[in-house]
Amino acid sequence: MSRHPAAHPSAWAAIADHLHHLGTTAVFGLPGDDMAPLGALEDSDVHVVLCRDQRNAVFMATGYALASGRPGVCVIGKGPAVTNALTGLLEARSAAVPLILIADGTRLDRVGTGAFQELDQLAAVRPYVKWAVRVDHAERLPAALEKAAALAVNGTPGPVYVELAEQIAGEPVPRTGPWRPAVPQRPAPDPAALAATAARITAAQRPLLLVGGGARHRNADRRIERFAERLGAGIFTTASGRGTVAEDHPLHCGVSGLYTVGPVDALWREADLVVALGSRLEETATFGWPEGADQLPVVQAVLGEESLVLDRPGAYVLADVAATVDGWAGLLDGHRPDGTWAERVRSVRAALAQRAADRAEEAGKRAPDGTVPVARVLADLERAVPAGRVLVQENGLQDMWSYFFPHYALGAGGGSVVPSEQTPLGFGAAAAVGVRLAEPAGRPVVAVVGDGAFHLFRAELPTVADAGAAVLYVVLDNGGYGWLQSNLDRVSGPGSRFAFTRPRPTGTDGLTGAYGLGHRRVTDPDRLSDALAAAWREVAAGTTSVVEVAVALADTPPGMTGAAGDFPERAEEE
Repeated sequence: MSRHPAAHPSAWAAIADHLHHLGTTAVFGLPGDDMAPLGALEDSDVHVVLCRDQRNAVFMATGYALASGRPGVCVIGKGPAVTNALTGLLEARSAAVPLILIADGTRLDRVGTGAFQELDQLAAVRPYVKWAVRVDHAERLPAALEKAAALAVNGTPGPVYVELAEQIAGEPVPRTGPWRPAVPQRPAPDPAALAATAARITAAQRPLLLVGGGARHRNADRRIERFAERLGAGIFTTASGRGTVAEDHPLHCGVSGLYTVGPVDALWREADLVVALGSRLEETATFGWPEGADQLPVVQAVLGEESLVLDRPGAYVLADVAATVDGWAGLLDGHRPDGTWAERVRSVRAALAQRAADRAEEAGKRAPDGTVPVARVLADLERAVPAGRVLVQENGLQDMWSYFFPHYALGAGGGSVVPSEQTPLGFGAAAAVGVRLAEPAGRPVVAVVGDGAFHLFRAELPTVADAGAAVLYVVLDNGGYGWLQSNLDRVSGPGSRFAFTRPRPTGTDGLTGAYGLGHRRVTDPDRLSDALAAAWREVAAGTTSVVEVAVALADTPPGMTGAAGDFPERAEEE
Protein backbone atom coordinates (compact mmCIF):
# COMPACT_ATOMS: atom_id res chain seq x y z
CA MET A 1 0.00 0.00 0.00
CA SER A 2 1.32 3.43 -0.86
CA ARG A 3 2.21 5.70 2.01
CA HIS A 4 0.90 9.22 2.20
CA PRO A 5 2.21 11.05 5.25
CA ALA A 6 -0.40 13.28 6.80
CA ALA A 7 -0.92 15.18 10.02
CA HIS A 8 -4.24 16.16 11.50
CA PRO A 9 -4.23 19.34 13.59
CA SER A 10 -5.93 17.60 16.52
CA ALA A 11 -7.20 14.24 17.69
CA TRP A 12 -10.78 15.21 17.00
CA ALA A 13 -9.85 16.36 13.51
CA ALA A 14 -8.40 12.90 12.92
CA ILE A 15 -11.58 11.29 14.24
CA ALA A 16 -13.74 13.49 12.00
CA ASP A 17 -11.64 12.51 8.98
CA HIS A 18 -11.93 8.82 9.84
CA LEU A 19 -15.71 9.11 10.16
CA HIS A 20 -15.79 10.66 6.70
CA HIS A 21 -13.72 7.71 5.45
CA LEU A 22 -16.23 5.28 7.01
CA GLY A 23 -19.11 6.97 5.19
CA THR A 24 -20.74 7.98 8.47
CA THR A 25 -23.74 10.18 7.80
CA ALA A 26 -24.89 10.71 11.39
CA VAL A 27 -23.23 10.95 14.80
CA PHE A 28 -25.19 10.80 18.05
CA GLY A 29 -24.11 11.89 21.49
CA LEU A 30 -23.68 14.36 24.26
CA PRO A 31 -20.10 15.66 24.38
CA GLY A 32 -18.44 16.57 27.66
CA ASP A 33 -17.32 20.06 28.57
CA ASP A 34 -14.75 20.10 25.78
CA MET A 35 -16.50 21.17 22.57
CA ALA A 36 -13.61 20.03 20.36
CA PRO A 37 -15.69 17.18 18.85
CA LEU A 38 -18.27 19.65 17.58
CA GLY A 39 -15.59 22.02 16.39
CA ALA A 40 -14.05 19.24 14.30
CA LEU A 41 -17.44 18.36 12.80
CA GLU A 42 -18.57 21.96 12.28
CA ASP A 43 -17.81 22.07 8.56
CA SER A 44 -18.60 18.44 7.74
CA ASP A 45 -21.81 17.17 6.19
CA VAL A 46 -22.31 14.66 9.03
CA HIS A 47 -25.68 15.01 10.76
CA VAL A 48 -24.84 15.55 14.45
CA VAL A 49 -27.67 14.70 16.84
CA LEU A 50 -27.11 16.30 20.25
CA CYS A 51 -29.02 14.22 22.79
CA ARG A 52 -30.19 14.92 26.32
CA ASP A 53 -29.12 11.52 27.64
CA GLN A 54 -26.19 9.27 26.76
CA ARG A 55 -28.25 6.10 26.95
CA ASN A 56 -30.64 7.42 24.32
CA ALA A 57 -27.69 8.49 22.18
CA VAL A 58 -26.39 4.91 22.09
CA PHE A 59 -29.92 3.64 21.37
CA MET A 60 -30.16 6.04 18.43
CA ALA A 61 -26.78 4.96 17.10
CA THR A 62 -27.90 1.34 17.45
CA GLY A 63 -31.04 2.04 15.44
CA TYR A 64 -28.90 3.72 12.78
CA ALA A 65 -26.63 0.66 12.57
CA LEU A 66 -29.50 -1.83 12.43
CA ALA A 67 -31.19 0.06 9.62
CA SER A 68 -28.11 0.88 7.56
CA GLY A 69 -25.78 -2.04 8.21
CA ARG A 70 -23.00 0.51 8.82
CA PRO A 71 -21.40 1.31 12.19
CA GLY A 72 -23.33 3.63 14.44
CA VAL A 73 -21.16 6.27 16.07
CA CYS A 74 -21.69 7.85 19.48
CA VAL A 75 -19.60 10.55 21.20
CA ILE A 76 -19.83 11.23 24.94
CA GLY A 77 -17.92 12.72 27.86
CA LYS A 78 -16.36 10.83 30.78
CA GLY A 79 -17.22 9.44 34.20
CA PRO A 80 -21.01 9.38 34.67
CA ALA A 81 -21.45 9.94 30.94
CA VAL A 82 -19.86 6.52 30.40
CA THR A 83 -21.91 4.78 33.08
CA ASN A 84 -25.06 6.35 31.63
CA ALA A 85 -24.17 4.77 28.29
CA LEU A 86 -23.71 1.24 29.63
CA THR A 87 -27.35 0.22 29.12
CA GLY A 88 -27.05 1.25 25.49
CA LEU A 89 -23.85 -0.76 25.14
CA LEU A 90 -25.55 -3.78 26.72
CA GLU A 91 -28.30 -3.56 24.10
CA ALA A 92 -25.87 -3.05 21.21
CA ARG A 93 -23.80 -6.08 22.27
CA SER A 94 -26.90 -8.25 22.70
CA ALA A 95 -28.21 -7.14 19.30
CA ALA A 96 -24.80 -7.76 17.64
CA VAL A 97 -24.74 -4.20 16.31
CA PRO A 98 -21.59 -2.54 14.90
CA LEU A 99 -21.17 0.56 17.03
CA ILE A 100 -18.24 2.83 17.89
CA LEU A 101 -18.44 4.68 21.21
CA ILE A 102 -15.87 7.44 21.64
CA ALA A 103 -15.49 8.91 25.11
CA ASP A 104 -13.32 11.44 26.90
CA GLY A 105 -10.81 10.18 29.46
CA THR A 106 -8.93 11.64 32.41
CA ARG A 107 -5.53 13.17 31.61
CA LEU A 108 -2.69 10.68 31.93
CA ASP A 109 -0.86 12.78 34.53
CA ARG A 110 -4.00 12.92 36.73
CA VAL A 111 -4.99 9.27 36.66
CA GLY A 112 -5.25 7.97 40.22
CA THR A 113 -5.49 11.42 41.83
CA GLY A 114 -9.26 11.56 42.25
CA ALA A 115 -9.52 13.95 39.31
CA PHE A 116 -12.82 15.44 38.20
CA GLN A 117 -15.10 12.64 36.90
CA GLU A 118 -12.23 10.15 37.04
CA LEU A 119 -13.31 6.56 36.54
CA ASP A 120 -11.65 3.36 35.39
CA GLN A 121 -13.76 3.50 32.26
CA LEU A 122 -12.05 0.60 30.51
CA ALA A 123 -12.96 -1.71 33.40
CA ALA A 124 -16.54 -0.40 33.33
CA VAL A 125 -17.16 -0.95 29.63
CA ARG A 126 -15.18 -4.13 28.87
CA PRO A 127 -18.01 -6.55 29.80
CA TYR A 128 -20.26 -4.82 27.24
CA VAL A 129 -18.00 -4.44 24.20
CA LYS A 130 -15.93 -6.51 21.78
CA TRP A 131 -12.86 -4.36 22.33
CA ALA A 132 -11.92 -1.36 24.45
CA VAL A 133 -8.85 0.86 24.16
CA ARG A 134 -7.55 4.01 25.82
CA VAL A 135 -5.37 6.25 23.67
CA ASP A 136 -2.77 8.14 25.71
CA HIS A 137 -0.49 9.16 22.84
CA ALA A 138 -1.59 10.98 19.72
CA GLU A 139 0.44 8.88 17.31
CA ARG A 140 -1.48 5.77 18.39
CA LEU A 141 -4.90 7.17 17.54
CA PRO A 142 -5.09 6.22 13.82
CA ALA A 143 -4.35 2.56 14.48
CA ALA A 144 -6.86 2.49 17.35
CA LEU A 145 -9.61 3.97 15.17
CA GLU A 146 -8.89 1.53 12.36
CA LYS A 147 -8.90 -1.49 14.65
CA ALA A 148 -12.10 -0.32 16.34
CA ALA A 149 -13.91 -0.06 13.00
CA ALA A 150 -12.57 -3.43 11.81
CA LEU A 151 -13.66 -5.24 14.97
CA ALA A 152 -17.07 -3.56 15.04
CA VAL A 153 -18.08 -4.85 11.61
CA ASN A 154 -16.24 -8.19 11.37
CA GLY A 155 -16.98 -11.56 12.91
CA THR A 156 -20.14 -11.26 14.94
CA PRO A 157 -20.66 -7.48 14.83
CA GLY A 158 -20.70 -5.58 18.09
CA PRO A 159 -19.85 -2.36 19.93
CA VAL A 160 -16.29 -1.14 20.50
CA TYR A 161 -15.00 1.59 22.79
CA VAL A 162 -12.30 4.21 22.18
CA GLU A 163 -11.25 6.45 25.08
CA LEU A 164 -9.40 9.65 24.27
CA ALA A 165 -7.12 10.84 27.07
CA GLU A 166 -7.77 14.52 27.68
CA GLN A 167 -4.19 15.66 27.10
CA ILE A 168 -4.10 14.52 23.45
CA ALA A 169 -7.41 16.06 22.34
CA GLY A 170 -5.70 19.13 20.94
CA GLU A 171 -2.41 17.54 19.86
CA PRO A 172 -1.52 17.02 16.19
CA VAL A 173 -1.97 13.44 15.03
CA PRO A 174 0.52 12.03 12.51
CA ARG A 175 -0.71 9.46 9.99
CA THR A 176 1.66 7.61 7.68
CA GLY A 177 -0.79 6.33 5.09
CA PRO A 178 -4.38 6.40 3.90
CA TRP A 179 -7.12 5.02 6.12
CA ARG A 180 -7.64 1.30 5.68
CA PRO A 181 -11.00 0.06 4.37
CA ALA A 182 -13.40 -0.89 7.13
CA VAL A 183 -15.82 -3.25 5.42
CA PRO A 184 -17.07 -6.58 6.74
CA GLN A 185 -15.23 -9.59 5.39
CA ARG A 186 -17.67 -12.44 4.79
CA PRO A 187 -16.01 -15.84 5.33
CA ALA A 188 -17.14 -18.65 3.05
CA PRO A 189 -18.24 -21.94 4.60
CA ASP A 190 -15.85 -24.84 4.97
CA PRO A 191 -16.63 -27.23 2.06
CA ALA A 192 -16.78 -30.30 4.26
CA ALA A 193 -19.13 -28.65 6.77
CA LEU A 194 -21.26 -27.34 3.93
CA ALA A 195 -21.56 -30.76 2.31
CA ALA A 196 -22.34 -32.54 5.59
CA THR A 197 -25.07 -30.08 6.53
CA ALA A 198 -26.49 -30.09 2.99
CA ALA A 199 -26.88 -33.86 3.29
CA ARG A 200 -28.84 -33.47 6.53
CA ILE A 201 -31.04 -30.82 4.95
CA THR A 202 -31.71 -32.99 1.91
CA ALA A 203 -32.76 -35.89 4.13
CA ALA A 204 -35.35 -33.81 5.98
CA GLN A 205 -38.97 -34.30 4.97
CA ARG A 206 -40.55 -31.56 7.07
CA PRO A 207 -38.00 -28.72 7.39
CA LEU A 208 -38.48 -25.22 8.77
CA LEU A 209 -36.25 -22.18 8.20
CA LEU A 210 -35.58 -19.88 11.15
CA VAL A 211 -34.21 -16.51 10.02
CA GLY A 212 -32.42 -14.55 12.75
CA GLY A 213 -30.89 -11.11 13.14
CA GLY A 214 -27.59 -12.34 11.70
CA ALA A 215 -29.31 -12.62 8.32
CA ARG A 216 -30.15 -8.89 8.19
CA HIS A 217 -28.77 -7.27 5.03
CA ARG A 218 -27.81 -10.75 3.75
CA ASN A 219 -30.90 -11.59 1.70
CA ALA A 220 -30.15 -9.84 -1.58
CA ASP A 221 -32.21 -11.14 -4.51
CA ARG A 222 -34.43 -13.02 -2.02
CA ARG A 223 -32.01 -15.95 -1.80
CA ILE A 224 -33.57 -17.14 1.46
CA GLU A 225 -37.10 -17.33 0.06
CA ARG A 226 -35.79 -19.17 -3.02
CA PHE A 227 -33.96 -21.62 -0.76
CA ALA A 228 -37.16 -22.22 1.22
CA GLU A 229 -39.01 -22.94 -2.02
CA ARG A 230 -36.32 -25.44 -3.02
CA LEU A 231 -36.85 -27.25 0.29
CA GLY A 232 -40.60 -26.74 0.56
CA ALA A 233 -39.81 -25.36 4.03
CA GLY A 234 -41.93 -23.12 6.21
CA ILE A 235 -40.26 -19.79 7.00
CA PHE A 236 -40.17 -18.29 10.47
CA THR A 237 -38.10 -15.39 11.77
CA THR A 238 -36.88 -14.43 15.18
CA ALA A 239 -38.05 -11.01 16.36
CA SER A 240 -34.67 -9.48 15.46
CA GLY A 241 -34.65 -11.22 12.08
CA ARG A 242 -37.94 -9.71 11.06
CA GLY A 243 -37.79 -7.60 7.92
CA THR A 244 -35.21 -9.92 6.35
CA VAL A 245 -37.74 -12.00 4.41
CA ALA A 246 -40.98 -10.98 2.73
CA GLU A 247 -43.87 -11.79 5.01
CA ASP A 248 -46.29 -11.96 2.09
CA HIS A 249 -44.44 -15.05 0.84
CA PRO A 250 -46.81 -18.07 0.90
CA LEU A 251 -44.36 -20.12 3.01
CA HIS A 252 -43.88 -17.45 5.68
CA CYS A 253 -45.66 -18.24 8.95
CA GLY A 254 -44.59 -15.56 11.43
CA VAL A 255 -42.23 -15.03 14.34
CA SER A 256 -40.92 -18.09 16.13
CA GLY A 257 -41.17 -19.13 19.75
CA LEU A 258 -42.96 -16.77 22.09
CA TYR A 259 -44.88 -15.18 19.20
CA THR A 260 -46.08 -18.40 17.54
CA VAL A 261 -49.69 -19.30 18.27
CA GLY A 262 -52.22 -21.82 17.03
CA PRO A 263 -52.82 -23.16 14.52
CA VAL A 264 -49.32 -22.50 13.15
CA ASP A 265 -47.53 -23.77 16.25
CA ALA A 266 -48.45 -27.26 15.13
CA LEU A 267 -45.74 -27.02 12.49
CA TRP A 268 -43.09 -27.03 15.22
CA ARG A 269 -44.47 -30.29 16.63
CA GLU A 270 -44.50 -31.87 13.18
CA ALA A 271 -41.14 -30.60 11.81
CA ASP A 272 -38.14 -32.93 11.59
CA LEU A 273 -35.41 -30.27 11.08
CA VAL A 274 -34.81 -26.57 11.70
CA VAL A 275 -32.33 -24.67 9.54
CA ALA A 276 -31.38 -21.62 11.63
CA LEU A 277 -29.82 -18.75 9.68
CA GLY A 278 -28.02 -16.14 11.76
CA SER A 279 -29.84 -17.03 14.98
CA ARG A 280 -28.38 -17.71 18.42
CA LEU A 281 -31.54 -19.68 19.25
CA GLU A 282 -32.31 -17.28 22.05
CA GLU A 283 -34.91 -18.11 24.69
CA THR A 284 -37.79 -16.16 23.18
CA ALA A 285 -37.13 -17.68 19.74
CA THR A 286 -37.28 -21.26 21.06
CA PHE A 287 -40.06 -20.74 23.62
CA GLY A 288 -42.60 -23.54 23.18
CA TRP A 289 -40.41 -25.73 20.94
CA PRO A 290 -40.70 -29.48 21.48
CA GLU A 291 -38.46 -30.50 24.38
CA GLY A 292 -36.12 -33.45 24.71
CA ALA A 293 -32.57 -34.11 23.54
CA ASP A 294 -33.75 -36.33 20.69
CA GLN A 295 -36.28 -33.89 19.26
CA LEU A 296 -36.14 -31.27 16.53
CA PRO A 297 -32.50 -31.21 15.36
CA VAL A 298 -31.07 -27.87 14.22
CA VAL A 299 -28.60 -27.03 11.46
CA GLN A 300 -27.20 -23.66 12.54
CA ALA A 301 -25.41 -21.17 10.26
CA VAL A 302 -23.72 -18.30 12.15
CA LEU A 303 -20.64 -16.12 11.71
CA GLY A 304 -19.11 -16.42 15.17
CA GLU A 305 -18.48 -19.49 17.27
CA GLU A 306 -19.75 -17.64 20.34
CA SER A 307 -23.22 -17.78 18.77
CA LEU A 308 -23.30 -21.58 18.57
CA VAL A 309 -25.95 -23.42 20.56
CA LEU A 310 -25.06 -27.09 20.97
CA ASP A 311 -27.59 -28.36 23.50
CA ARG A 312 -29.77 -29.66 20.66
CA PRO A 313 -28.95 -32.38 18.14
CA GLY A 314 -27.83 -31.26 14.70
CA ALA A 315 -24.84 -29.63 13.00
CA TYR A 316 -23.45 -26.20 12.24
CA VAL A 317 -21.62 -24.05 9.72
CA LEU A 318 -19.46 -21.09 10.80
CA ALA A 319 -19.71 -18.69 7.89
CA ASP A 320 -21.58 -15.82 6.30
CA VAL A 321 -25.30 -16.57 6.03
CA ALA A 322 -25.55 -15.46 2.40
CA ALA A 323 -22.55 -17.53 1.33
CA THR A 324 -23.87 -20.54 3.23
CA VAL A 325 -27.34 -20.36 1.68
CA ASP A 326 -25.83 -19.98 -1.78
CA GLY A 327 -23.55 -22.95 -1.11
CA TRP A 328 -26.40 -25.14 0.05
CA ALA A 329 -28.51 -24.09 -2.94
CA GLY A 330 -25.75 -25.21 -5.28
CA LEU A 331 -25.38 -28.58 -3.58
CA LEU A 332 -29.14 -29.07 -3.55
CA ASP A 333 -29.57 -28.22 -7.20
CA GLY A 334 -32.07 -30.69 -8.59
CA HIS A 335 -33.47 -31.55 -5.15
CA ARG A 336 -37.24 -32.04 -5.42
CA PRO A 337 -38.96 -32.30 -2.05
CA ASP A 338 -42.28 -33.97 -1.47
CA GLY A 339 -44.83 -31.21 -1.98
CA THR A 340 -47.00 -32.48 0.87
CA TRP A 341 -45.11 -30.51 3.53
CA ALA A 342 -45.14 -27.24 1.59
CA GLU A 343 -48.87 -27.63 1.08
CA ARG A 344 -49.26 -28.26 4.81
CA VAL A 345 -47.37 -25.01 5.53
CA ARG A 346 -49.57 -23.04 3.13
CA SER A 347 -52.76 -24.43 4.61
CA VAL A 348 -51.64 -23.60 8.15
CA ARG A 349 -50.72 -20.07 7.06
CA ALA A 350 -54.23 -19.64 5.62
CA ALA A 351 -55.79 -20.97 8.82
CA LEU A 352 -53.62 -18.56 10.84
CA ALA A 353 -54.94 -15.63 8.81
CA GLN A 354 -58.52 -16.65 9.56
CA ARG A 355 -57.76 -17.21 13.25
CA ALA A 356 -56.13 -13.79 13.45
CA ALA A 357 -59.20 -12.15 11.95
CA ASP A 358 -61.35 -13.95 14.52
CA ARG A 359 -59.06 -12.86 17.36
CA ALA A 360 -59.15 -9.25 16.20
CA GLU A 361 -62.94 -9.34 16.08
CA GLU A 362 -63.12 -10.86 19.56
CA ALA A 363 -60.73 -8.23 20.95
CA GLY A 364 -62.85 -5.48 19.41
CA LYS A 365 -65.96 -6.76 21.14
CA ARG A 366 -64.21 -6.87 24.52
CA ALA A 367 -62.65 -3.40 24.34
CA PRO A 368 -64.07 -1.14 27.09
CA ASP A 369 -65.57 2.20 26.16
CA GLY A 370 -62.93 4.88 25.81
CA THR A 371 -60.29 2.47 24.50
CA VAL A 372 -59.20 1.25 21.09
CA PRO A 373 -58.36 -2.41 20.37
CA VAL A 374 -54.67 -2.77 19.53
CA ALA A 375 -55.50 -4.99 16.56
CA ARG A 376 -57.53 -2.06 15.20
CA VAL A 377 -54.56 0.25 15.71
CA LEU A 378 -52.34 -2.01 13.61
CA ALA A 379 -54.95 -2.41 10.88
CA ASP A 380 -55.58 1.34 10.60
CA LEU A 381 -51.84 2.04 10.70
CA GLU A 382 -51.30 -0.24 7.71
CA ARG A 383 -53.89 1.73 5.75
CA ALA A 384 -52.65 5.15 6.82
CA VAL A 385 -48.92 4.82 6.16
CA PRO A 386 -47.49 3.84 2.76
CA ALA A 387 -46.05 0.37 2.21
CA GLY A 388 -42.32 -0.03 2.62
CA ARG A 389 -42.44 1.54 6.07
CA VAL A 390 -40.03 0.55 8.83
CA LEU A 391 -41.76 -0.40 12.06
CA VAL A 392 -39.69 0.24 15.20
CA GLN A 393 -41.00 -1.49 18.30
CA GLU A 394 -40.67 -1.88 22.02
CA ASN A 395 -41.52 -5.08 23.89
CA GLY A 396 -44.28 -4.15 26.30
CA LEU A 397 -47.65 -5.72 26.99
CA GLN A 398 -49.77 -4.05 24.31
CA ASP A 399 -47.11 -3.24 21.71
CA MET A 400 -46.29 -6.96 21.53
CA TRP A 401 -49.43 -7.32 19.40
CA SER A 402 -47.31 -6.17 16.46
CA TYR A 403 -44.96 -9.15 16.91
CA PHE A 404 -47.80 -11.56 16.15
CA PHE A 405 -48.13 -12.22 12.43
CA PRO A 406 -50.43 -11.47 10.63
CA HIS A 407 -51.88 -8.86 12.98
CA TYR A 408 -48.97 -6.87 11.62
CA ALA A 409 -47.26 -8.07 8.43
CA LEU A 410 -44.28 -6.81 6.46
CA GLY A 411 -44.35 -6.94 2.70
CA ALA A 412 -41.29 -7.45 0.54
CA GLY A 413 -40.25 -3.82 1.09
CA GLY A 414 -41.09 -3.52 4.77
CA GLY A 415 -38.55 -3.09 7.54
CA SER A 416 -38.43 -3.85 11.25
CA VAL A 417 -36.24 -2.83 14.19
CA VAL A 418 -36.84 -4.35 17.61
CA PRO A 419 -34.93 -4.58 20.89
CA SER A 420 -32.80 -7.63 21.60
CA GLU A 421 -33.32 -10.12 24.41
CA GLN A 422 -32.35 -7.33 26.83
CA THR A 423 -35.46 -5.28 25.89
CA PRO A 424 -34.37 -2.05 27.62
CA LEU A 425 -37.34 0.23 28.13
CA GLY A 426 -37.30 3.18 25.75
CA PHE A 427 -35.03 1.56 23.16
CA GLY A 428 -37.54 1.60 20.32
CA ALA A 429 -38.64 5.17 20.94
CA ALA A 430 -35.04 6.39 20.76
CA ALA A 431 -33.80 3.98 18.08
CA ALA A 432 -36.48 5.29 15.70
CA VAL A 433 -34.51 8.55 15.42
CA GLY A 434 -31.41 6.68 14.27
CA VAL A 435 -33.48 4.56 11.90
CA ARG A 436 -34.99 7.68 10.37
CA LEU A 437 -31.55 9.19 9.70
CA ALA A 438 -30.25 5.94 8.21
CA GLU A 439 -33.14 5.34 5.83
CA PRO A 440 -33.80 7.20 2.56
CA ALA A 441 -35.77 10.39 3.04
CA GLY A 442 -38.95 9.04 1.50
CA ARG A 443 -39.17 5.82 3.50
CA PRO A 444 -41.71 6.01 6.34
CA VAL A 445 -40.51 5.25 9.87
CA VAL A 446 -43.16 4.41 12.47
CA ALA A 447 -42.53 3.64 16.14
CA VAL A 448 -45.21 1.67 18.00
CA VAL A 449 -44.37 1.98 21.68
CA GLY A 450 -46.04 1.71 25.03
CA ASP A 451 -46.65 4.79 27.15
CA GLY A 452 -44.16 3.66 29.80
CA ALA A 453 -41.37 3.50 27.23
CA PHE A 454 -42.39 6.73 25.55
CA HIS A 455 -42.53 8.66 28.81
CA LEU A 456 -39.00 7.50 29.61
CA PHE A 457 -37.93 8.88 26.22
CA ARG A 458 -39.87 12.17 26.29
CA ALA A 459 -36.89 14.20 27.49
CA GLU A 460 -35.53 13.71 23.96
CA LEU A 461 -38.48 15.40 22.23
CA PRO A 462 -36.48 18.61 21.79
CA THR A 463 -33.70 16.44 20.31
CA VAL A 464 -36.21 14.99 17.85
CA ALA A 465 -37.34 18.49 16.89
CA ASP A 466 -33.79 19.80 16.50
CA ALA A 467 -32.64 16.76 14.51
CA GLY A 468 -35.40 17.10 11.94
CA ALA A 469 -35.98 13.35 12.16
CA ALA A 470 -39.63 12.98 11.23
CA VAL A 471 -41.04 9.86 12.91
CA LEU A 472 -44.65 8.83 13.45
CA TYR A 473 -44.96 7.74 17.10
CA VAL A 474 -48.00 5.62 17.92
CA VAL A 475 -48.13 5.45 21.72
CA LEU A 476 -50.33 2.76 23.26
CA ASP A 477 -51.47 4.25 26.56
CA ASN A 478 -52.61 1.76 29.20
CA GLY A 479 -51.81 4.08 32.10
CA GLY A 480 -48.21 3.14 32.84
CA TYR A 481 -46.26 -0.10 33.03
CA GLY A 482 -48.87 -2.59 31.89
CA TRP A 483 -46.68 -5.69 32.00
CA LEU A 484 -45.71 -5.03 35.62
CA GLN A 485 -49.30 -4.27 36.54
CA SER A 486 -50.45 -7.57 35.01
CA ASN A 487 -47.83 -9.44 37.02
CA LEU A 488 -48.88 -7.59 40.17
CA ASP A 489 -52.54 -8.40 39.58
CA ARG A 490 -51.63 -12.05 39.22
CA VAL A 491 -49.88 -12.01 42.60
CA SER A 492 -52.00 -9.61 44.67
CA GLY A 493 -55.30 -9.33 42.88
CA PRO A 494 -57.06 -6.03 42.17
CA GLY A 495 -56.91 -4.83 45.78
CA SER A 496 -53.16 -4.24 46.03
CA ARG A 497 -51.95 -1.01 47.60
CA PHE A 498 -49.30 -0.86 44.85
CA ALA A 499 -49.95 0.22 41.30
CA PHE A 500 -47.98 0.53 38.07
CA THR A 501 -50.84 1.99 36.03
CA ARG A 502 -53.22 4.82 36.75
CA PRO A 503 -55.68 6.68 34.52
CA ARG A 504 -54.28 10.19 34.34
CA PRO A 505 -53.42 12.79 31.70
CA THR A 506 -50.06 12.17 30.08
CA GLY A 507 -49.06 15.78 29.41
CA THR A 508 -47.64 14.82 26.04
CA ASP A 509 -49.82 17.34 24.24
CA GLY A 510 -48.13 20.22 26.05
CA LEU A 511 -44.62 18.90 25.40
CA THR A 512 -45.17 18.25 21.72
CA GLY A 513 -46.78 21.65 21.32
CA ALA A 514 -43.82 23.35 22.98
CA TYR A 515 -41.42 21.79 20.47
CA GLY A 516 -43.53 22.25 17.37
CA LEU A 517 -44.42 18.56 16.98
CA GLY A 518 -47.79 17.10 16.08
CA HIS A 519 -50.03 15.46 18.66
CA ARG A 520 -53.39 13.70 18.76
CA ARG A 521 -55.12 11.60 21.38
CA VAL A 522 -57.63 8.94 20.40
CA THR A 523 -60.14 7.23 22.69
CA ASP A 524 -62.75 6.38 20.04
CA PRO A 525 -61.97 3.62 17.51
CA ASP A 526 -63.96 5.44 14.85
CA ARG A 527 -61.67 8.47 15.09
CA LEU A 528 -58.42 6.55 14.85
CA SER A 529 -58.14 6.29 11.07
CA ASP A 530 -58.49 10.05 10.54
CA ALA A 531 -56.01 10.78 13.35
CA LEU A 532 -53.37 8.49 11.87
CA ALA A 533 -53.89 9.87 8.38
CA ALA A 534 -53.53 13.44 9.60
CA ALA A 535 -50.45 12.56 11.65
CA TRP A 536 -48.86 10.85 8.67
CA ARG A 537 -49.40 13.95 6.53
CA GLU A 538 -47.44 15.93 9.12
CA VAL A 539 -44.62 13.37 9.14
CA ALA A 540 -44.50 13.25 5.34
CA ALA A 541 -44.11 17.04 5.41
CA GLY A 542 -41.13 16.72 7.77
CA THR A 543 -42.58 17.05 11.28
CA THR A 544 -42.61 14.31 13.92
CA SER A 545 -46.11 13.55 15.14
CA VAL A 546 -47.35 11.62 18.18
CA VAL A 547 -50.66 9.76 18.27
CA GLU A 548 -51.59 8.61 21.75
CA VAL A 549 -54.15 5.81 21.73
CA ALA A 550 -55.99 4.74 24.88
CA VAL A 551 -55.87 0.93 25.17
CA ALA A 552 -57.14 -1.49 27.78
CA LEU A 553 -54.79 -3.36 30.10
CA ALA A 554 -56.74 -6.54 29.42
CA ASP A 555 -56.18 -6.27 25.66
CA THR A 556 -53.44 -8.89 25.68
CA PRO A 557 -51.86 -10.20 22.48
CA PRO A 558 -53.17 -13.40 20.87
CA GLY A 559 -52.43 -16.65 22.63
CA MET A 560 -51.70 -14.95 25.95
CA THR A 561 -53.85 -15.09 29.07
CA GLY A 562 -51.68 -12.64 30.99
CA ALA A 563 -48.19 -11.90 32.25
CA ALA A 564 -46.40 -14.58 34.27
CA GLY A 565 -43.00 -13.19 35.19
CA ASP A 566 -40.66 -12.79 32.22
CA PHE A 567 -42.96 -14.70 29.87
CA PRO A 568 -46.71 -14.80 29.36
CA GLU A 569 -49.07 -17.59 30.22
CA ARG A 570 -50.10 -19.28 26.99
CA ALA A 571 -53.75 -19.85 26.22
CA GLU A 572 -54.87 -23.36 25.35
CA GLU A 573 -55.84 -23.59 21.70
CA GLU A 574 -59.01 -25.31 20.64
